[in-house]
Amino acid sequence: MKILNRVENKQLTPILKKRFEMVEPATIGHHLHYGFMDCQIRSILQDVKVVGTAFTVRTSSNDSTMVHKAVSLAQEGDVIVIDRTGDTKHACVGEMVVYAAKSRKVAGIIIDGPCTDIQAIREIGLPVFATGLSPITTKLYGISGEINTTVQCGGVVVKPGDFIIADDNGVLVLPQDLNYEKILEKAELSERNEPKFKEMLDMGKTLSSITKADQLLGPNDECKENIR
Repeated sequence: MKILNRVENKQLTPILKKRFEMVEPATIGHHLHYGFMDCQIRSILQDVKVVGTAFTVRTSSNDSTMVHKAVSLAQEGDVIVIDRTGDTKHACVGEMVVYAAKSRKVAGIIIDGPCTDIQAIREIGLPVFATGLSPITTKLYGISGEINTTVQCGGVVVKPGDFIIADDNGVLVLPQDLNYEKILEKAELSERNEPKFKEMLDMGKTLSSITKADQLLGPNDECKENIR
């Protein structure tokens, strides 16, 4: 069992974090093609938005000892990311873990596996992302596990301190070596353009002409489409 010190994301200033809160992971997806977790990991609640730094945990299939310790060490604004090492049967997060996380002002919990106690989680209101629900829970064995080490969650490598953005559409992991400012500028431009594009659609313009898809197709492709 291994517990390492937390890692601070030095690139993530309060101003930068606030700007990220205003954009959607799906908007960033127009400009970034990796870092998105498998779509099986989805929000258990509705209308959620999570922005914070990764506090990573790896635990064995039926041992939740390190999850309990991680919740006890996590700080305000952390996103607890749990690597279940391939287990899809046991729920390592339920009412008490979520309640403890909420009391420490954790931003959210992401699990590469199921959770449980959905009714209680709804009442607590802390964003939880999981592959589904299970009534079969883990136990406190103290056999194995790691905290603040590199983990895998939803097919994505997550390092301690990586930046997490998540909402109802899914989870995005931004490694610390990325240029956050550059990504933000592109995403913010896309979101500023959306109202303008909608106005153009209302005026009768086609989506393919607005997005330049027509230029990519060329006149020959347009003719082929007309023949069909």
